[in-house]
Amino acid sequence: MRAIDKTAGNLALVAACCAVFVGFLDTTITNLAVPSVASEFDVGAGTATWLATSYVIPFAALLAPAGALADAVGRARLFLVGVAVFTLCSLLIAVAPTFGLVLGARAAQGVGAALMTPASLALILGTVAIERRRAAIGLWSASGALAAAVGPALGGLVVEVSDWRVLFCLNVPIGLWALAAARRLRAADSESRRWPDLLGGMLLAVAIGSLVYAVTEGPEKGWDSAQIIAFFGLSGTALAAALWRSRVHRLPALRLDLLRNRSFAVAAGLSAAYGMSLFTTMLLGVMFLVNVWGYSTLAAGFAMTPAALMTAVVGVGVSRLGATIPPRRMIAIGGVVLAAVIALLAALVSSTAQLWALWLPAGIVMGIGVGLITVGISTVGTLAAPPSDFAAATGLLMAARQVGGALGIAILAAMLSEVTATTAERPYAAIYWFAAAVTALVAVGALLLRAAPPISPGAESSTKVVANQGSER
Repeated sequence: MRAIDKTAGNLALVAACCAVFVGFLDTTITNLAVPSVASEFDVGAGTATWLATSYVIPFAALLAPAGALADAVGRARLFLVGVAVFTLCSLLIAVAPTFGLVLGARAAQGVGAALMTPASLALILGTVAIERRRAAIGLWSASGALAAAVGPALGGLVVEVSDWRVLFCLNVPIGLWALAAARRLRAADSESRRWPDLLGGMLLAVAIGSLVYAVTEGPEKGWDSAQIIAFFGLSGTALAAALWRSRVHRLPALRLDLLRNRSFAVAAGLSAAYGMSLFTTMLLGVMFLVNVWGYSTLAAGFAMTPAALMTAVVGVGVSRLGATIPPRRMIAIGGVVLAAVIALLAALVSSTAQLWALWLPAGIVMGIGVGLITVGISTVGTLAAPPSDFAAATGLLMAARQVGGALGIAILAAMLSEVTATTAERPYAAIYWFAAAVTALVAVGALLLRAAPPISPGAESSTKVVANQGSER
């Protein structure tokens, strides 16, 4: 096997970070576009929220099967397909003449994001030298965290000065560059061409998608409505069937063997809880600034920028430290810091604006906690898996975080239904207390992790992705 090329590793790292950045950017940036979309297509606010939901459901549902698919058919191949689908659908959304076409392209865009996300980390782990892999994971994680955090600010700015369609045009040049960069990399993908259990993957997608739909729509349609009960039942039935097939199929869509690894199983649980807290506080922050303190959408977005910048700084800084900080210590420290700050907001928020005295300092400290947790969970979860299963492990971790986030947002919507003119800040404080409690559980759960999950000695020999810039053509 030829030595891993450093230049190729750097190219793969940048391409993968670009892909995960735009993938996670689109989970938050479009929240600011919902009012404009509702106005242009003359639909109700509730209907317009499907602009976000239609992306999150396939993204969350297909992440785990996409990880298994990447390991089976080739990480580089799936990465290229995912980026191509995501970029094309971004362009289709920007020019779609009807709301139905927007939603259809948005759902397909979520599929593309689900395909490229687990494959992106597996791609860099196959091209980056073994001594640099932990740093690469940190940079990749920081890219996703930064995208999720800057979405509100960037979305508010674009919608304020231009048009909501421009939000999706931003993905096109980044996606095209990632495609061009990835084509310069040659990967020795699997020769077996054995596909994973596609039926099991579909069942898993139905299970997660039905659960997310039921929890999201439950507050509006009624938890005891026939439709919501039916979707909960469908979710449970599909999940049971998917688990059964995963036990008997040779190449299952859901890798139950990974969950038998204690470090990975704990990491997956922590990822779900962390996603619930992270997605809830990100959306809640924008809503609180606009609805309670009366800020404009643009001002609210920029008020969250310090937290985003600190997240990126911490993510990059921790990645440079490499193996000197055990991942479980990152998660524990980050969880304590983040839980304390969220609890502080819960105790002190009021209808009186406190931007400089409370909000901005709290945001900076929150960024520290988010950066530590994000890098820590990605590191311990991925490195606990064998190198040949990097993509499957990444898919499961990301799926857990997306599902947790969707459930957190549904809980947020239910609690905000109690808002009144005289007690506007109270439901927000209650949600912050909820998020603080969940984050505290993440910090405690980190103690269940092993001290330092090592990179397998066979990692380098088992990753056969090689760059060949000059001779490929």
